[in-house]
Amino acid sequence: MTGVLTAVGPRWDSRVATTVESSRELELTRRCADLADLLAAAAAGLGVVAIVSEDLRGLDLTVVSTLKGCGVEVLGASVPGDEGSERRLRQLGVTVVVPADAGSAELIEAVVAVATRAAAGLSGGGLTQGDEDFAVSAGGSAPVAPPAFPPAPDTEPPPPAQVIAVWGPTGAPGRTSLAVNLAAELALLGVATLLVDADTYGGSVAQVLSLLDEAPGVAAAARAAEQGTLDLPVLARLSPEVMPGLRVLTGIPRADRWPELREAALERVFDVARLLARVVVVDCGFSLEDDEELSYDTQAPRRNAATLTSLAASDTVIAIGACDPVGLQRLVRGLQELGTVKSGQVRVVVNRVRAGAVGPRPQEHVTQALQRFAGVVPAAFVPDDPAAFDAALLQGRVLAECAAASSARPPLRALAASLGGVSIPPPSRRGSLGRRKG
Repeated sequence: MTGVLTAVGPRWDSRVATTVESSRELELTRRCADLADLLAAAAAGLGVVAIVSEDLRGLDLTVVSTLKGCGVEVLGASVPGDEGSERRLRQLGVTVVVPADAGSAELIEAVVAVATRAAAGLSGGGLTQGDEDFAVSAGGSAPVAPPAFPPAPDTEPPPPAQVIAVWGPTGAPGRTSLAVNLAAELALLGVATLLVDADTYGGSVAQVLSLLDEAPGVAAAARAAEQGTLDLPVLARLSPEVMPGLRVLTGIPRADRWPELREAALERVFDVARLLARVVVVDCGFSLEDDEELSYDTQAPRRNAATLTSLAASDTVIAIGACDPVGLQRLVRGLQELGTVKSGQVRVVVNRVRAGAVGPRPQEHVTQALQRFAGVVPAAFVPDDPAAFDAALLQGRVLAECAAASSARPPLRALAASLGGVSIPPPSRRGSLGRRKG
């Protein structure tokens, strides 16, 4: 028999419990009075399915993720006739929702379906683009809302959005500078781009682009995701457009605010971000340590969860290394560590390439060293142009706006075209750029 836990509001608690007890396939193992009781019962392995209502105090995205981590799948009981109640449950990661006043047969069928999906390993975590378009009901998959951007009948659907994580080892190899300018080049090539600052140690995208950081966008988005209120319009409001085609979700202004970026919440942010832009560029922190797993409280917030979640959600990882002996050694060791965590396809970019640090023909020497010690060939070499980057930082703009002739732009532009799947247009005689908004 399938063990069932219930944590439903007092109005529907008796009805749901009686229905479960009347089934020969289900066993009501505990009627939980509050969230703490539910989590304790789930951790003790007392059930396989938990029936929760939208009004359960403290219910959020992290709680649903924690229950699933304990091997307990979640079935939502929404307020009858209230679309907002059902929507919030789905945005919290509850993929199967039935009305709280559903008939006995419908409720039992839904619980059995959830248990079957869990046993088959089909139940996922956060919502994806497909989950936005189609919701699972007791009878199977049924459309509940049209796609956010329905394709025209005679056109091919747009390519799936991708997440690009920009990562690099400790030592400031230039992660933020390259992430900002790579995102800008993608936007200039006509690729709708969202730049996310997920660095919990020293996020500085807002400062680089002269944006206010008193109200960090990524923290607000994660908070909305936790409460089940994050959708496409909300994320669009939190990520202002700083230049045509480029939106920015600013990072936390102080490192001590890292607990606001929980793993489950960031996963939901990236899911919605894929609907907002064709490419999501994420500026990650350097640390990949996950030593919190050694503690007794495995559900405690993790300092590096933002970086690890960004890498896990990525389709491509741009690994940045500085072109000097110390920077290259850190890059080699960092690539070894990066290989131990879940991430997208890794492409190496060497930054600040100059002969003075590694000798003549720097690209040739660096390529040989990385092939020998890391088994990789760099995808791009970005020349050292401190004057151009200093001018951009001073003005709070990207290279394309204030130093269009910089030697660092061509490799970044070529990399952006490769990642975005577009071609580089021929140079324009006018050479004008769209003015920044805001």
